[in-house]
Amino acid sequence: MTKTLVIAEKPSVAQDIVRALTPIAGKFDKHEDHFENDRYLVSSAVGHLVEIQAPEEFDVKRGKWSFAHLPVIPPHFDLKPVDKTKSRLNAVVKLAKRKDVTELVNACDAGREGELIFRLIEQYAGGAKGGLGKPVKRLWLQSMTPQAIRDGFENLRSDQQMQGLANAARSRSEADWLVGINGTRAMTAFNSQGGGFFLTTVGRVQTPTLSLVVEREEKIRKFISRDYWEIHAGFHAEAGEYLGKWFDPKWKKNSEDPEARADRLWNIHDAQAIAEAVRGKAATVTEESKPTSQASPLLFDLTSLQREANGKFGFSAKTTLALAQSLYERHKALTYPRTDSRALPEDYLPVARDTFGMLATSGMRHLAPFAQQALDGSYVRPSKRIFDNAKVSDHFAIIPTTQAPSGLSEAEQKLYDLVVRRFMAVFFPSAEHLVTTRVSQVVGHSFKTEGKVLVKPGWLAIYGKEAAGEVEDGKAGDKGQPLVAVQPGEMVRTEFAEAKGLKTKPPARYSEATLLGAMESAGKQIDDEELRSAMQEKGLGTPATRAAIIEGLLTEKYMLREGRELIPTAKAFQLMTLLRGLEVDELCRADLTGEWEYKLSQMEKGQLSREAFMQQIAGMTERMVKKAKEYDRDTIPGDYATLSAPCPNCGGVVKENYRRYACVGKSGDGSDACGFSFGKSPAGRTFETAEADQLLRDRRIGPLEGFRSKAGWPFTAEVAIVRDEEAGNFKLEFDFGDDRAAEESGELVDFGEQVSLGHCPICGAPVFEHGANYVCSKSVPTAAQPTPSCTFKSGKVILQQPVERSQMSKLLDTGKTDLLDKFVSMRTRRAFKAHLAWDAEAGKVNFEFAPSKFPPRPGAAAKTAAAKAGKTSAAAKKTAKPAAAKKAPATKTAAAKAPRKAAAGKAPSAALAAVIGAEPVARPEAVKKMWEYIKAHNLQDPKDKRTIVADDKLRAVFGKESAGMFELAGILGKHLQGDGE
Repeated sequence: MTKTLVIAEKPSVAQDIVRALTPIAGKFDKHEDHFENDRYLVSSAVGHLVEIQAPEEFDVKRGKWSFAHLPVIPPHFDLKPVDKTKSRLNAVVKLAKRKDVTELVNACDAGREGELIFRLIEQYAGGAKGGLGKPVKRLWLQSMTPQAIRDGFENLRSDQQMQGLANAARSRSEADWLVGINGTRAMTAFNSQGGGFFLTTVGRVQTPTLSLVVEREEKIRKFISRDYWEIHAGFHAEAGEYLGKWFDPKWKKNSEDPEARADRLWNIHDAQAIAEAVRGKAATVTEESKPTSQASPLLFDLTSLQREANGKFGFSAKTTLALAQSLYERHKALTYPRTDSRALPEDYLPVARDTFGMLATSGMRHLAPFAQQALDGSYVRPSKRIFDNAKVSDHFAIIPTTQAPSGLSEAEQKLYDLVVRRFMAVFFPSAEHLVTTRVSQVVGHSFKTEGKVLVKPGWLAIYGKEAAGEVEDGKAGDKGQPLVAVQPGEMVRTEFAEAKGLKTKPPARYSEATLLGAMESAGKQIDDEELRSAMQEKGLGTPATRAAIIEGLLTEKYMLREGRELIPTAKAFQLMTLLRGLEVDELCRADLTGEWEYKLSQMEKGQLSREAFMQQIAGMTERMVKKAKEYDRDTIPGDYATLSAPCPNCGGVVKENYRRYACVGKSGDGSDACGFSFGKSPAGRTFETAEADQLLRDRRIGPLEGFRSKAGWPFTAEVAIVRDEEAGNFKLEFDFGDDRAAEESGELVDFGEQVSLGHCPICGAPVFEHGANYVCSKSVPTAAQPTPSCTFKSGKVILQQPVERSQMSKLLDTGKTDLLDKFVSMRTRRAFKAHLAWDAEAGKVNFEFAPSKFPPRPGAAAKTAAAKAGKTSAAAKKTAKPAAAKKAPATKTAAAKAPRKAAAGKAPSAALAAVIGAEPVARPEAVKKMWEYIKAHNLQDPKDKRTIVADDKLRAVFGKESAGMFELAGILGKHLQGDGE
């Protein structure tokens, strides 16, 4: 019997598919990596299992960070397994190659990335043929409810229908590789020409996004605030008082002065003259009232949801996507979130009604009455603003499903609530206001007063007290600001008038919400929702990738988050200066990158060939590398800073250029420069201007993180400016806080002002901070003990994990820290979690890993044991005596026993034998027996359980009255003799 293999993107989706198909296809048997019944095999990837790479003949092994091998533009790409998921890939490929599997169904996420994940697996499984040659169909899901999955299997798409999306997915991946690899290597080579290694990452979408943030920051820095004045007046009418603000009715917008407004005066004398002229005078009143209506905002796509959640709750784009994905996959409460559409299909009206029915009977008491109102009032009806096939791409807007969720986290509930309110609001009537504009004329001067009264709340009722926040540019008055009535022909009196001094403000920094909006329109300021929708195809990235792009810029330290603001770093400014200087417009102009995104969307629709697109990308890559290679000027032009601190050598002015901060002499023009300078980016970390100033002023700064060695490894250090006697000038130097310098020089360390973190596990003396380490007070020269006698020292930063004082105190007190999660392996460069623990046997701080949450796979334990036995055998062979080799060959089991015999232990000294017995014993066993003796005789100090109080027998072993628990292993080592180990 033939079967169909269904490949989902992740295991949870595979389980959902199995649950949905069981009622119609029969029960599935569960296997290690898949589910199976008579008709289907269902398995899954775990994200990307395969990635593209250059063919071996194009893969640069040595010298990849130089211009010599650039550009790298292979004619085709090979595939390689992702290391950490090789076993999963092998399992899926094995299923795909089964002879009884005659058809494949791609059930990965319905989008560009999901298409790529499946296509690369299928290509890899086919080997040299480039595919398995088996028919492929596409499961395209909008929601994850069981019925939606069954409907999806009833309407599988053909492979031909998906060809455009597959081409766009591959092209996007290969374009990112070409621009990223070549751009990063070329810019790193350029920046490392003066020595050292300065990793400069570049991305096809990442870098133009960064350019938006840098350009905004440049405008803020260059902004010169101007003083202006407004005139505020109070008027008295028979019915009460009201306020008004002066304006010039003849004012017209001036393109040469974008800060000019009808109600602004630039001269204090003019403002005061008007205020004095109208004060106490009578005014005539004219007013105009007109009704206005306001429709609700459109349904959410991913970008608008991320913007709203960032503005309302402070959620990052990444967090919002993760929450929406969980509500879609795990809770089945929302439709597919990675969408760029804000409309629904025209045949979705019945589903919308069913969704309102679910909401009306749900436990959401604050919203259920509005859902019932919509059903009773027949609000759910056809509307091109909501139901429009022309505005639906591969996915429709994010709306609630007909399944009521339960067990949501607080954050999930907030996001679900946001989507539900918006979904209901689009069906409700428009909000209606009565807007009144009143003009009070006083001796030829006009004062405007605006009032707004909510006549019919319409959709705003759903938001209650939050209604003003849902109105675009909403103010408190949008909830209702009635005006005091003035009778026709009534004269009012100007009670007071004052000139109020204000300052113009620079543009606001980007938040994630506003940056997502800018990415959507490739930097163009577009306020109109309909026009923004038209621009989406020319945006930066896609709704599915924008969160990752922002997070990537933060990870690479091109931007920092401060509250909700995104602030570019000095590293970002340096990259933009370089790209502008080299005239690589494609990477520093957002609108040009928007054009590339538009071409990919054309390819999805079959309107542009893959070959044409890749030729254009290759041409752009060649131009970018060529410009970096051939640049021959001494420096890159840019907008550079002047430091406030003087040159340490001659007292002259220190100015920034592309690579360095350099003295230009007291004249400031370089004619009397003394030659002092220091690099802006030592060991790949760029100084902020404020940091460079502090370094120059204090001659020292740090410790600073983010430096990288020539081999690319990260490190932390202080930076100092020191005198170079040979050169007769000053130079930059790293200070790693290594105590050996003090030990060698004999300089005494004073811990007098510090509070101890705890007792040294080796000698019991106090432990303090010293430079970049935590040290025992007896491990460095002090006034009390000029010659160090202890060796305890542990770094404040270990493999990029900062070790706080509180954690070191905990280690000294209990023997280990909490579980720390920011370690980065030197070998694999992957993050890992571990405790730091005192290893008494090794006499140093070591890692202690938490036990795995997952049980070992069947057979894994046996394999591990066999592997260990094999290793032990190898060790036994290496340590066996030559005479043993002449004997008859031993079996593997016999070989494995050899080390056990050798590890029988050492003979205890007479003093130790009196405590634990005279049998030879290994050190761990000796420690165990020692603890048994201590507990049996109740020898722990009741005030401090870590201290063992010696009886007569232990006094002979310890050589003193008491010992700390961390000392035991070291003491016992001195009492174990022999060569058995």
